Amino acid sequence: MPMKRFLYFTVFVSGMTTLGIEFAASRLLGSVFGTSNLVWAAIIGLILIYLTVGYTLGGRLADKYPSQKTFYSLLLWGAFSAGIVPFVARPVLYAAANAFDQLQIGVLLGAFSAVLVLLVVPVTLLGTISPFAIRLVITDASQAGKTAGKVYAISTLGSFLGTFTPDLLLIPWLGTRWTFVVFSVTLSCVGLVGLYLSSGWKTALKWIWMPLLVLGMGALWGPGPIKQHPNQIYEKESSYNYIQVLDQDGYILLRLNEGQGIHSIYHPQQMAYWGTWMQVLPAPFFNEPPYLTGDVKNMAIIGLAAGTSARQASSAFGPIPIDGYEIDREIIKVGQTYFGMNQPNLHPIPEDGRWGLAHSAERYSLISIDAYRPPYIPWHLTTVEFFQEVYNHLEENGALALNVGRVPEDEQLLSGLTATIQQVFPAVYVIDVPGTFNSIIYATVLPTSWENLESNLVYLLQERDTDPTLIQAIQIALENRRPVPEGGRVFTDDKAPIEQITNRMVLRSVFTDPQLIGAAP
Repeated sequence: MPMKRFLYFTVFVSGMTTLGIEFAASRLLGSVFGTSNLVWAAIIGLILIYLTVGYTLGGRLADKYPSQKTFYSLLLWGAFSAGIVPFVARPVLYAAANAFDQLQIGVLLGAFSAVLVLLVVPVTLLGTISPFAIRLVITDASQAGKTAGKVYAISTLGSFLGTFTPDLLLIPWLGTRWTFVVFSVTLSCVGLVGLYLSSGWKTALKWIWMPLLVLGMGALWGPGPIKQHPNQIYEKESSYNYIQVLDQDGYILLRLNEGQGIHSIYHPQQMAYWGTWMQVLPAPFFNEPPYLTGDVKNMAIIGLAAGTSARQASSAFGPIPIDGYEIDREIIKVGQTYFGMNQPNLHPIPEDGRWGLAHSAERYSLISIDAYRPPYIPWHLTTVEFFQEVYNHLEENGALALNVGRVPEDEQLLSGLTATIQQVFPAVYVIDVPGTFNSIIYATVLPTSWENLESNLVYLLQERDTDPTLIQAIQIALENRRPVPEGGRVFTDDKAPIEQITNRMVLRSVFTDPQLIGAAP
């Protein structure tokens, strides 16, 4: 009976390890290839195939060699092969990271495939555990269904724990490599105890080299950098992102996950960076003239990142209260440490933007949404219901600015968003940001016009202390205005096929023009 209970415990730990390895693998790949739905689909799909092979193999082996020694030997090999994955994959991932910086698509696809192939052995072996355990536990054929159900229920409970442990605890605390090590060594210890109980300590000692070797690899290579960019000054894995900070000629850059696209930029002596950040500033000036900088009373930013837009807005409008929603609190810490994000008027809020805005009592002169970058577009920030929430939190002459990525000859995302916003706002405008694959959508609570923006620019030029970045941003907006795309699909909370749209954009970028990848700041 004690041995049977330990078998059930083994199944629990094996289920936990299987899901833990799956999530750790997604983070191992995510720092280089991103965490898009396409990446997740490849990981989950192949792991399910590997598990299918493991289930079949486990059932056959259990019928042919129904011994606990064979069972725990398979378990130990599965644990060991899982533990060495991040260290065997390390040179491949370094090469892939360099290839991504140089847009070498062939190398990227080869590296991605190679890392997924590394998971074949551990996941297949872990898949053998549950069917093998059922064979060992069953002693009464009349109870076979009940026993099989119990084994799979215990394995699923372990998988439940393995779902949350990596992202919420181990990866932020220890990193991805040591997450593999922890799961591997834990399962190895269970296997060693199982061999001891079933075959004696001499048999168990023959396998003790496995967890010791994995621990040694963790000690030697676990602390190394995740990426090897020559200008890298900081990197960290959070519950949400791989975070990387670069110093290029005095400009501090924030990159996330695969590193395609700059999420924030900072230079202590400069304020204009000729990208999407400063193009938030013109939004309120579509209102009827004269509308001056003193009329902007406060601001909210959904997608604060490391605070580039907040810093520019503080320079343009003065020390107005700014609420910055950024779901990843580690990015907020990075902004405060490396990006001068310490303005006393800025209130960083580590919450999801939609939830935070819905629970805010504030109404704003300006709301900026900079939380999109294909394929990372939170669909719940694209719907009529969300934009109604934005509208409700704007002052009577408030304005919205929304940064949207695009690819040439595919404006389904842009047209869908403008159509959706037009369901709520009476006036919507679009510009294409020069030198990027981004557009900015402006929307106002009141009926407004481009002529208002032109007139307000004249008034601002007459003010002595108008911030030059604001003037430049308005001039860029006027020079790059474009017609609002028509015929777009309206997104709702019930139906917003954002993943379908962004996946097509990514595939188009990869297979038709790789230079589009990461072109948008």
